[in-house]
Amino acid sequence: MKAEIIAVGSEMLTPVRQDTNSLYVTDKLNSIGVTVHFKTIVGDRHRDLVRAIRTALGRIDILILMGGLGPTEDDLTREALAEALEIKLRRDPQLVAHLATRAAAMRFTMPPNNLKQADVLEGENVSVTILPNANGSAPGQWVDTTYSGHRKLILLVPGPPNECRPLFESECLPRLRAALPARFIARRTLRAAMIPESQADALLAPIYSAYKDVETTILAHYGDIQLSLLCAKPTPDVAELRVAELSARLEEALEDWLYSTGADTADSLAQIVLYFLGLRNSTLAVAESCTGGMIAERITDVPGSSRSFLGGAVVYADALKYAFAGVPPELIAEHGAVSAPVAEALARGIRIRTGATLGLGVTGIAGPTGGTDEKPVGLVYIALSDAQKTECHERNIRGDRARVREFTTQQSLDLIRRRLR
Repeated sequence: MKAEIIAVGSEMLTPVRQDTNSLYVTDKLNSIGVTVHFKTIVGDRHRDLVRAIRTALGRIDILILMGGLGPTEDDLTREALAEALEIKLRRDPQLVAHLATRAAAMRFTMPPNNLKQADVLEGENVSVTILPNANGSAPGQWVDTTYSGHRKLILLVPGPPNECRPLFESECLPRLRAALPARFIARRTLRAAMIPESQADALLAPIYSAYKDVETTILAHYGDIQLSLLCAKPTPDVAELRVAELSARLEEALEDWLYSTGADTADSLAQIVLYFLGLRNSTLAVAESCTGGMIAERITDVPGSSRSFLGGAVVYADALKYAFAGVPPELIAEHGAVSAPVAEALARGIRIRTGATLGLGVTGIAGPTGGTDEKPVGLVYIALSDAQKTECHERNIRGDRARVREFTTQQSLDLIRRRLR
């Protein structure tokens, strides 16, 4: 079954308000085997909302309309749906009485515009059930109808999260379970580091495109590739079998780029680094220049990281490279702060100063200024040092300052992972 969520409200078309209800509703729909194919945000404009509803009903089986059920002039969801279905609204006496009782209990005089919350859809071949709202004045509505000859389920739910979510949980989900054939969704997430998105897709598309019944999406973010697999089947075993089969083939193709897999979510790269550190009974310390503490932040975001991560230093100034990691000033004078010898000295020095098993040193030119023909913006040196050897890796990262720093952080963590595995 295909679903669409329409979030109603002009405030969600501004930079200050986000639609978070749809994430919750999507998760709940997936739990009963319903996949969400579209999410739409529509402002408080009657004509736009009517068009969005008609478009949705032409392409999906289940429509969830969130918001626009309040008492104000710009709460237009009931009216727009009535026009889209070419039916009417009737004022329900029981709902009017309920609103009056609620107002009396709260000791305020109910304005006339509150009565529009008692308007219920009504029409030929339209079955409507009122959904009580225990946390607000606007009830939801369950509409079972046909549109262009096909059965459609339409759910009207209030927009405030403290009303939307309890109502969806208690009133909508049980009805959906009863109305729909049993379907089960299996998920799998795979994560890979430092493989370009285009290369990943060229490598993996011939594999996943053969599995038409498994929906595969690829998301790339600063050197991290996340593949999400989703399969809906009549039984959980069949769904899981298909996802597991495809996942195994993708894992084999990704080889060393792959760093974690999981049923719903997969561990982050920092979690994997800490896992390997714990497995090797090793510790890590870092000396960061151009990343300014971003590597340490990623690691310490993981609960329990103190078992393997000793700490580090942000050594932006040359003087601090000497003070915290013992980098000789003459080495910086000879090679420059952004150089392989300095990165190696940072890694070795922070390891010795802290007593860590493994030291990481990072130096580079994040930009937008500071680059030269010899050492352009994006030039980065990442060094790793243990008691046996110190190795340095040179990278040239294109992009703005944020991209250079994020990619350097991701590359550093991945180099640690590869060193430890």
